[in-house]
Amino acid sequence: MTGWPILSTITFLPLAGALWILFFVRHEDEALAAKNARSMALWASLVTFVVSLFVWFRFDRSSADFQFVERFDWIPAFNISYHMGVDGISMMFVLLSTLLTPLCVLASWDAVKVRVKEYMIAFLVLETLMVGMFCALDMVVFYVFFEGVLIPMFLIIGIWGGGRRVYAAFKFFLYTLAGSVLMLLAILAMYYDAGTTDIPTLLSYHFPAQMQIWLWLAFFASFAVKVPMWPVHTWLPDAHVEAPTAGSVILAGVLLKMGGYGFLRFSLPMMPEASAYFAPFVFTLSVVAVIYTSLVALAQEDMKKLIAYSSVAHMGFVTIGIFVVNQQGIEGAIFQMLSHGVVSAALFLIVGVIYDRLHTRLIERYDGLVHRMPGYALIFMLFMLASVGLPGTSGFVGEFLVLVGAFQANTWVALLAASGMVLGAAYMLYLYRRVIFGRMTKEDLMAIRDLNWREKVVFAPLVALVLWMGIYPASFIDVMTPSVERLIEGYEASLARAEADGTRLASLWPADLWSASGEAAR
Repeated sequence: MTGWPILSTITFLPLAGALWILFFVRHEDEALAAKNARSMALWASLVTFVVSLFVWFRFDRSSADFQFVERFDWIPAFNISYHMGVDGISMMFVLLSTLLTPLCVLASWDAVKVRVKEYMIAFLVLETLMVGMFCALDMVVFYVFFEGVLIPMFLIIGIWGGGRRVYAAFKFFLYTLAGSVLMLLAILAMYYDAGTTDIPTLLSYHFPAQMQIWLWLAFFASFAVKVPMWPVHTWLPDAHVEAPTAGSVILAGVLLKMGGYGFLRFSLPMMPEASAYFAPFVFTLSVVAVIYTSLVALAQEDMKKLIAYSSVAHMGFVTIGIFVVNQQGIEGAIFQMLSHGVVSAALFLIVGVIYDRLHTRLIERYDGLVHRMPGYALIFMLFMLASVGLPGTSGFVGEFLVLVGAFQANTWVALLAASGMVLGAAYMLYLYRRVIFGRMTKEDLMAIRDLNWREKVVFAPLVALVLWMGIYPASFIDVMTPSVERLIEGYEASLARAEADGTRLASLWPADLWSASGEAAR
């Protein structure tokens, strides 16, 4: 380890803030103790975000290597080390995590009134685990952070959630844990075959083709639930509906990206032959997710549930982009994850604003809000259009690149995915029309207040980011391009070597049904 360990600083600063709140925020006056806990959590998360900006400014955008690397022996007997580093793929997810956490603290400022101290501790611990997971360069360290994320989120849903919070928390926990047990077995198998858990070493290690199939399936069981992909998505609407607003923000903004990140970091580079073999299977599940969950979203009466189903549809684009394995597809998938992290987080915050005022999320309880809340209506419109994929917003860039990449691999996949964009426009415009437009007929809406200063502060960076990503996407795409190029080169080289050796896996489904992934698959 050389120089300032900036990644460890970003990872453990929130934990230090949590420990401070735990041991030093004590007062007989409960209201004062809650205020101090909120202030400390806000300062800890803001300082973490400011420090994480150093990674953005000091990152070498021309390099595909891991940067800001830290390493020391953790369990020498088993060749396991504490190894941290970021590349063009993981770096931006670290920044997304550090940005959303202080916004969540601000969004919960008045909404959470019980066990405030414990609530803030849970969020700071959650931030530590999220950042650590994206920075980890050892499989065991990754797994510890990856699974650790479940615990604070389980508590946030189960303690501060709605009426069915215990059911939703246990469903979330069991679904995600079941898949992760298989991933642990796969990590052990990789360790016994390769003799190491070091991720950079494993990226260049070749596993036998038949072994790759079982490893891929084990990792898929974990990552598919996290994305979530159809049909293992059913935990998500329940978790979103019952979670507090800030819990939904982190769940949609960061936790759903763990699955996509896992595919990019492990499945494609470490199991390339299995990834090409199962690509048609992933395309099928993704297309079903895009179309089916969009139709289900159209039928929802709960705003949170509608946005939750839209998240499943949007993440379907991500998995398509990843497994077409070309430059446009993968860059589009990463961009779509970042965009969705910002836009879906903002949409849940938007629902939280009116929920805090009327304590209901039913669409039918609202109408004509534009008359009393013009500022709210304007911001809602921006994020609604970003979700639809309007040019000039972040949502357009990611979906456009994924469709371009998908078209190169298979026109049917591209066509069916594009139909999801039409359905997405239908349910989002339907939601906006019912809530914002029309005559205000309900008496309890007559006195509803527009956005206050705190809510404007929360939305301001998200608005700026959505427009920045939509108008100048190159500032983000240039960061990921070298890492994506190296990923694709390694993937295609592995397939070419398998073809030459005669060990290439036969196509899962007929080639004329779904093509696997570009020239390399053909």
